[in-house]
Parts: sequence; structure tokens; C-alpha cells
Amino acid sequence: QVQLVESGGGLVQPGGSLSVSCAASGSIFSGYVMGWYRQCPGKQRELVATITGGGSTNYADSVKGRFTISRDNTKNTVYLQMNSLKPEDTAVYYCKVAHPLLIGLNYWGRGTQVTVSS
Repeated sequence: QVQLVESGGGLVQPGGSLSVSCAASGSIFSGYVMGWYRQCPGKQRELVATITGGGSTNYADSVKGRFTISRDNTKNTVYLQMNSLKPEDTAVYYCKVAHPLLIGLNYWGRGTQVTVSS
């Protein structure tokens, strides 16, 4: 089992910055793919960014150039730095870790609210 604990999030004005982090514990190793997803009310959960154990990253087009995902394998922690935030970035942000080989072996955090509003 893997447990994920997210922290960060909150309220920020448009154009501002915010960061969220997710610490994983349990049966996890550095090969797991770690990522962030988000969900707005009434919409499907969508990919924000992922990062492999080797550091390869993937971003949704909507956040490219504004968000940066990173990880610390020594702490089993993934970070998401969000800059130039827009109201449409408002969502619940979820951390996910996925086994690199076993499809479907995924774990999700409980989510943290990010609100971009003046």
C-alpha cells in the first residue's frame, strides 16, 4: 500500500504563484511515476503534469510554461510550482503515483483546493 499526503494549496490572486507538494509513504520506490491531476466541479479529472523516476516530465498544454513539476526521490515527494495562475486553474489538485510497469496499480491523494480569485 502507498499513502499520499498533499500539502499546500489555498487562495491566490490571478497572476500569483502557489506550490503544492505530495509525500508518499509505504511500498513505493523511485521508479513510480508521480503526477498531479485536477478536477473542477462538474468536470472530469484532467492531467496537469507527470514526472518519471528519471526526471522526464509531461505537461498539459494549458499549464506549459507556467507550472513546474519536480520530485525528490530521497523523500518520495513530488512538487508542483504554479506561476502566473489564472482563474481557470481553480480546482482540486490530486497527487497520483503509478507503478511504471503494472498498469492500473495507482494511488491517489485526497486532493487539495487551489483557488485563483481576486
